[in-house]
Amino acid sequence: MNETMVCVVGNVATQPVYREPAAGPSARFRLAVTSRYWDREKSAWADGHTNFFTVWANRQLAVNAAASLNVGEPVVVQGRLKVRTEARDGQQTRVSADIDAVAIGHDLARGTSAFRRAGKPEGTAPQRPEPQWETPEGESADPPAQQSPEAVAVT
Repeated sequence: MNETMVCVVGNVATQPVYREPAAGPSARFRLAVTSRYWDREKSAWADGHTNFFTVWANRQLAVNAAASLNVGEPVVVQGRLKVRTEARDGQQTRVSADIDAVAIGHDLARGTSAFRRAGKPEGTAPQRPEPQWETPEGESADPPAQQSPEAVAVT
């Protein structure tokens, strides 16, 4: 299937709106992407045009985005670009650009973030016990296959 995948770097412009309809969790927020250019006359960086995208997240991505994102934070969004044209009676035709997000993360080039793994939903496979990494006293840390035949014969 032909889809337009994009990776967009910008700032969260609106607080994420979280909903839980029958189809599953959904969240949306607006993303502001401003281009920057070097102004030779002022010898300084200047802001260019700002594009706004509506970012849509579903399922677990929606839950995590709603819990993690706040207005003004720099983020990287990857997903499918959808450009929509809407014509209403008596009004001008409106064009909107939406991104159906596949991945969302904080932009670590502009700050730090602390990752916390989301809890697993109920009904998943039981946790396996942690392996025993320490060697019990009196045993060799080397496996027997790595010992030389002479060392085995002497002992």
